[in-house]
Amino acid sequence: KKTEMKSGFIVTIAIALLLHITFLVSLAKECTNTPSQLSSHTFRNELLRSNNESLKTELFSHYHLTPTDDSAWSSLLPRKMLREEEDEYSWTIMYRKIKNSDDNASGSFLKDVSLHDVRLDPSTFQWRAQQTNLEYLLMLDVDGLSWSFRKAAGLVAPGVPYGGWEGPDSELRGHFVGHYLSATAYMWASTHNETLKEKMSALVSALSACQEKVGTGYLSAFPSSFFDRFEAIKPVWAPYYTIHKILAGLVDQYKLAGNSQALKMATWMADYFYIRVRNVIKMYSVERHWQSLNEETGGMNDVLYQIYSITGDSKYLLLAHLFDKPCFLGVLAIQADDISGFHSNTHIPIVVGSQLRYEITGDPLHKEISMQDPKRLATSLQTENEESCTTYNMLKVSRNLFRWTKEVSYADYYERALTNGVLGIQRGTEPGRMIYMLPLGKGVSKAVTYHGWGTPYDAFWCCYGTGIESFSKLGDSIYFQEDGESPALYVTQYISSTLDWKSSGVSLSQTVKPVVSWDPYMRVTFTFSSSKGVIGKESTLNLRIPVWTNSESNFLSIKQNWKSGDQVTMELPLSIRTEAIKGIATDDRPEYASLQAILYGPYLLAGLTSREWSITTQAKDNIWISSIPETHNSHLVTLSQQSGNVSYVLSNNNQTITMEVTPAPGTQTAVAATFRLVAADDSKGGISSGPEELIGSQVMIEPFDFPGMLVTQATDSSLAVQGSSSSDKEASRFRLVAGVDGKQGSVSLMLEGKKGCYVYSDQTLKPGMKLKLKCDSDASDEKFKEASSFVLRKGMSQYNPMSFVMNGVQRNFVLSPLFSLRDETYNVYFSLQT
Repeated sequence: KKTEMKSGFIVTIAIALLLHITFLVSLAKECTNTPSQLSSHTFRNELLRSNNESLKTELFSHYHLTPTDDSAWSSLLPRKMLREEEDEYSWTIMYRKIKNSDDNASGSFLKDVSLHDVRLDPSTFQWRAQQTNLEYLLMLDVDGLSWSFRKAAGLVAPGVPYGGWEGPDSELRGHFVGHYLSATAYMWASTHNETLKEKMSALVSALSACQEKVGTGYLSAFPSSFFDRFEAIKPVWAPYYTIHKILAGLVDQYKLAGNSQALKMATWMADYFYIRVRNVIKMYSVERHWQSLNEETGGMNDVLYQIYSITGDSKYLLLAHLFDKPCFLGVLAIQADDISGFHSNTHIPIVVGSQLRYEITGDPLHKEISMQDPKRLATSLQTENEESCTTYNMLKVSRNLFRWTKEVSYADYYERALTNGVLGIQRGTEPGRMIYMLPLGKGVSKAVTYHGWGTPYDAFWCCYGTGIESFSKLGDSIYFQEDGESPALYVTQYISSTLDWKSSGVSLSQTVKPVVSWDPYMRVTFTFSSSKGVIGKESTLNLRIPVWTNSESNFLSIKQNWKSGDQVTMELPLSIRTEAIKGIATDDRPEYASLQAILYGPYLLAGLTSREWSITTQAKDNIWISSIPETHNSHLVTLSQQSGNVSYVLSNNNQTITMEVTPAPGTQTAVAATFRLVAADDSKGGISSGPEELIGSQVMIEPFDFPGMLVTQATDSSLAVQGSSSSDKEASRFRLVAGVDGKQGSVSLMLEGKKGCYVYSDQTLKPGMKLKLKCDSDASDEKFKEASSFVLRKGMSQYNPMSFVMNGVQRNFVLSPLFSLRDETYNVYFSLQT
């Protein structure tokens, strides 16, 4: 679209929503001419904690704005504007000069539905993720969270401080506490958990005591001298970033939990920074203030616009304007530079603030935001790719754009980013275990990244903060509404939940049948009810038709007077599709032309593999990807033996069968210890209750992540994993029999083609020991009986209900939703050849 600005510029702006998930690299520029190591939070943390003063000086000397960057914005706002005014009210006068002449917000926007009115269904993956997060929020202690705040204020600090980025030696300490205030406010609205309300209220009170002790309005976990360094353009780690989190947390406590003390604290903080920024501008110039902003400042503009919208005090509006980072938004305004390469999580929060500026002031400069992505993404596929903080902020951007436009594409993006970029950053249902970066490379694992899985009390990275917020507000973008004589509801996400639709006078229950691979539909039912049994107002139900249905992406609108018992049922078709890696265009290098991701509806599928990237697909009955039947989970087993206090399992180790120490669930070694028993004939008609039904039958043994391959006798009597097309069928057929040790619950595997030959470990178990076949042993040999008997257990790994098999010439792959994986190794992209 093109929008004509009052300054005479024509701005052409578009938002690219083509990535499979928000694929934004963390090492990038922050309004400098070239990317810097300092763009990495991790590198910055390590550098500032070191004693290497010469390296600090060298790196920071190249870090700040160049005149070329700054001149773009200076042409829009004359340098002398502030210096003309010397009186106490100069900022108000300045605001009148730079604001849009139309003081009213433009447009009619969809309204948020309060989190207090939405409840997730306990059967959903989203509810389990929310509950895991609630457990973590309740685990954290008020004394630990407020420890550094109390120290900075000169108060007694009982308890023990937390570690990681909240440690007393971290310059970013306090940022997570701000996120915690926001997350607990969201979670309180989502659950009304009284224990949580008591804890978050106690934290606000503890921080208030710190602010009162300092007496200036300043509140942080670090001393105000950090801002002396910031204003002097000296090395310091993003102090305004932390202040934004604290301010936002206090504002959320007021807006969502009604804590008036929190609002008083937030406005007092804002007053303090109003004075600080004013003094910098008076002492130097507005350009000097903007130069200092070449540092990550979070969403300072966003939270200050929020405070203005609550209080109506124009000084907060002006202060917000002065955090609209000019070297970024100014470049956008005049199209002077391609913004690809800018550090994403530094700048997207500024975009969110710019969006709120538009909503409050109607300023057309801030109506549309350009998000351009690099074309050549393929070589950056590795372990440190998708930063969940960036996804968190992109969800805010797309959410706002949807509220403005009602365009389904923004809701489609939201669904895709939330499902694939947020829901999978928790490690199952373990409270306080999250990742920083979501790997997208070849043979990667969430557990094997620079940071790995965080721990509950010693991580507190930026993505821990945004993570606890994301999992506290999973119900905030399922529904949007329009009030009026004839209310309207927009259903943008299909998640089982209930809504108290107050403006229509009815309640709505959304039930989504769990999505599975063998039934290619998402089936959704909406049921209306009214506690009084009366007919509600005439109102419109707008149901999103997602882009992945291969239909025209739009809303299906149904208008009527809804009453108790009314139902609407939808069946949305799901299909497998591939997508090339995309930015503005596909990666233009021939060696990456075949690189594809595989999706099932909105779900990004990952292939379980530790090595392979390329696959030549092979269709079977014209199908190259097939669903894994529901019954297959009952075929999955793990075979174990005990040696003293140590348990061992039969494992597929690089396609050789060995014994390994029993692994933890959710790991790659658990995958290797899981096999599917395949009946050698169809006489059993499948297994209904468990593999025990196959005792006495011929079976073949298929490794979990090598579908179509079988455990086979090798030439040296060891056991290997080979293709099922092997000419020697007898070498892969075993008779599953009751354990030769005679113990209840044990089984043995006898090679069908060689009577009396059993799969055998050894008399002394040890990790990595190869299994082999042993024949014609003395029937009274107790050691042989013990080494040839295994405990038959449920498979350590299980197929996700949305799992598939992708058929290839060399091997097949199990595909499962990326969000469902924990420590397993996988590929998101495959080089597909037909």
